[in-house]
Formats: sequence, structure tokens, C-alpha cells
Amino acid sequence: MFVVTLTFADNKVRAGELMEGHKDWITKGFDQGLFLMVGSLQPNAGGGIIAHNTTREDLEAFIAGDPFVAEQVVKAQILEITPARMDERLQFLAA
Repeated sequence: MFVVTLTFADNKVRAGELMEGHKDWITKGFDQGLFLMVGSLQPNAGGGIIAHNTTREDLEAFIAGDPFVAEQVVKAQILEITPARMDERLQFLAA
């Protein structure tokens, strides 16, 4: 399982013009079964993603395709989590 942070960078001013492409990229992540959740980092710091069902290398490649990442609107950081214990409602993540 992965937690991805997309923290606003120096080119944040271009977010508006790239938003539709970013939203399309998010939709593609859900359609591919890669994303479980996306949301905003507060307060107005960027975005966060929970991803699974992929390798780190494939996730890195997918993230590089985000227009926000490609145009340096955000800086991406990937945290890989190997669950040691989890609530039974999340057991599907252990597979």
C-alpha cells in the first residue's frame, strides 16, 4: 500500500490551467483500480492519495504522468507501507 503526497511547489500558479488534465489523471487512477482515495492536504497544501495493487516502479511512472507533477505544480512523495496490523475492514489491502 502506498501513501502519496502531492505538495504544492513553485509553479502552483499554473494549477488552474492544468486542473482538467489532473482530474482526468485521477479518474484514470480510479478506473485502473490503483487509487482508493484522493483528497486535499490541509490547509491548501496540495493533495494526498492512497494507492494499492501496484508496484512502486509502476506507481512512480503513473505519478510522473500527472500534469501537476510533469509541470512542477506539485512535488510528489511516495511512502510505501507494509502493514503489520490492520482493522479487519482493511484486510483486502493485505492481499
